[in-house]
Amino acid sequence: MNEAPDNALRGEAWPFQEARKILARLDRMPEKRRIMFETGYGPSGLPHIGTFGEVVRTSMVRQAFTALSEIPSRLVAFSDDMDGLRKVPDNIPNPEMVAQHLGKPLTAIPDPFEKYESYGHHNNAMFRRLLDDLGIEYEFRSATACYQSGEFDETLLKVLACHDEILAIVLPTLGEERRHTYSPFLPVSPETGQVLQVLIVEQSVAAGTIVYQREDGVLVETPVTGGHCKLQWKADWAMRWTALGVDYEMSGKDLIDSVRLSSRICNALGATPPETYIYELFLDENGEKISKSRGNGLTLDEWLAYASPESLKLYMYHAPRKAKRLFFDVIPRAVDDYLTFLSKFPEQALEEQWKNPAWFIHGGKPPREEVPVSFNMLLNLAVVANTDDRRVLWGFLSRYAPEASPELKPFLDAMVGHAISYYRDFVLPAKRHRLATESEAVSLEALMAALELLPADATSEVIQSEVYTVGREHGYENLREWFRMLYEVLFGQSQGPRMGSFISLYGLPESAALIRQALAGELVTELTETAED
Repeated sequence: MNEAPDNALRGEAWPFQEARKILARLDRMPEKRRIMFETGYGPSGLPHIGTFGEVVRTSMVRQAFTALSEIPSRLVAFSDDMDGLRKVPDNIPNPEMVAQHLGKPLTAIPDPFEKYESYGHHNNAMFRRLLDDLGIEYEFRSATACYQSGEFDETLLKVLACHDEILAIVLPTLGEERRHTYSPFLPVSPETGQVLQVLIVEQSVAAGTIVYQREDGVLVETPVTGGHCKLQWKADWAMRWTALGVDYEMSGKDLIDSVRLSSRICNALGATPPETYIYELFLDENGEKISKSRGNGLTLDEWLAYASPESLKLYMYHAPRKAKRLFFDVIPRAVDDYLTFLSKFPEQALEEQWKNPAWFIHGGKPPREEVPVSFNMLLNLAVVANTDDRRVLWGFLSRYAPEASPELKPFLDAMVGHAISYYRDFVLPAKRHRLATESEAVSLEALMAALELLPADATSEVIQSEVYTVGREHGYENLREWFRMLYEVLFGQSQGPRMGSFISLYGLPESAALIRQALAGELVTELTETAED
């Protein structure tokens, strides 16, 4: 155990609340000797961040459980790679080739990326690599391997024995036409290799087989074991819970009905359904559900091009039951929020540390990382310096924080690289400086003069006070309007940094020179020239 149980029980964060559900389950199932956490992935399309959010959140619950109990646990990342592909995803190469294999299991379709033995193997590899990048401890399992190896055989025979009971559970949820053809079993055609949606006309518990009717009317008998059949989705989920002994699994709100139905099937098979947690779905920039086949929203690789894995884990930690946009504009705040939680951790009491997301992000042992500037500050520094040269940014940082260097502060150096990438790809194209009005120019000249009179060692608080004073003296009763004007004229944006902190970082002479450039119209000209280039 990581800490004493008496203290651990005080944890109020949502992963601890979920962990207590598992403790209560243990009271009802004292024979349990190991807890199985599961998370599922459907590799019909390239994995997106929502996929990893489920794994990250489940691992956080597992971490909380480990703090509360000495009972060992496992986290299985399960790939439903025996599903038949129903349509060709929009975001893959060689779509015409893949279209020739519709209906086949994902692991029986050639890899359109031409890197792995199948399309399913390719997406599984991407899934595992990205989990590894996030530092998640997990065991990977493949549906194809589990079906074909015989690992699921015993439970599949239970499904066959409970065939009529399962029908009684599922049929009332289906339309009239589908009720006449539904069976939990989907045979795999020995002729075409496709997963078949066909009429099952007979079941033999004694023989362990089903008889189905082909499109040409021929009746075919096939075993339900050994990978000759797979199960329909809801029955498949229940069978997996039963076969693997799953104790905990999360799922999105779009699967609420599936969870209820699969739980009833699991009971019919004589097993106890897992504890479940329903989370809200991630949305793209337009507020639409993220889809693997459409490829909307962010990929993990895209997030990691602009920010650290820790910031992504924080974004996954916060408010799982609240719908959130998962697009590029959420990244800067996620980075800065992570830095804030990390900085608070060392001074917090144990009880508060267990509420701090940094505890979950770092396995209970967050590093001491002193970062002198925020991610947003680095972005604004790149804006006014108009550069994507990290040496230029480090020149300012070294003056602002002499103890910092790329060698001594690798996390900060990574932040500089991420900030430059984000600035180049998202901030620079949207930067729109405007000219100051006549009255605004007067106030800017006053601010420039005030900065030139301040001593070189003026603190950010002193500078901020001077900025406030100039704004008030020039008629800005609402100082938000004052700062909005500064951001639009000096930064080309409607929002910006705390001016005292930024001027301290950028330098008093440099800040006065920036105002002088804005008054001369050079920032607007500079933007025009950049756009033309």
